[in-house]
Amino acid sequence: MKEEILEKFNAYDLVVGVDEVGRGPIAGPVTVCAFALRGKYHNEIHERLDGITDSKKLSEKRRDFYADIIRQLKIEGKIELSISSVSAKKIDESGIVPSIFSALNRSVTNVTVGYKKSYIYLDGSLHAKSEFNQEVIIKGDSKNWLIGAASVAAKVARDNQMKKLSEKYPNYGFEQHKGYGTKKHYENIEENGLCEIHRKSWIK
Repeated sequence: MKEEILEKFNAYDLVVGVDEVGRGPIAGPVTVCAFALRGKYHNEIHERLDGITDSKKLSEKRRDFYADIIRQLKIEGKIELSISSVSAKKIDESGIVPSIFSALNRSVTNVTVGYKKSYIYLDGSLHAKSEFNQEVIIKGDSKNWLIGAASVAAKVARDNQMKKLSEKYPNYGFEQHKGYGTKKHYENIEENGLCEIHRKSWIK
């Protein structure tokens, strides 16, 4: 996949990896990351993020390690990065698929502005606006390191957001399950009722 990505820079100014996290939880936002780079930095960044892959296959410690590098690369101006979220309230109002599409296009627009030609790799069933040259890869977060980087950045950003929200809503254990529908989470709902960040249309 590395060589295929490198070849894209013969025709494109920017190559982007896109992934989302938070599609399945019953609380909290859905989050989409666009991770993009120019050809002159490809080899350096690929080396610095060596081993990055689907965030679900990495320990929390390893995800944080890569996320720190990604933040530093952004500070150095060597990547374009945009992470966008849609709240539980908006998910209830619009549905999960339109919410993901909204966050995705916000992130993609943010990283591609100012570039004439961009190529976008997307994970799973994601898609960008038709104006973009794009390719969807099933299990792309494991196969394409740009999508893997987007996966990690999105996961760490959303997890940190859920940890912060747990301070505001301390009776639900958001810092542990990150809004997923675990047995303990449902027990907490039974005891305390729903709070502002629950996806109310998802909970029977």
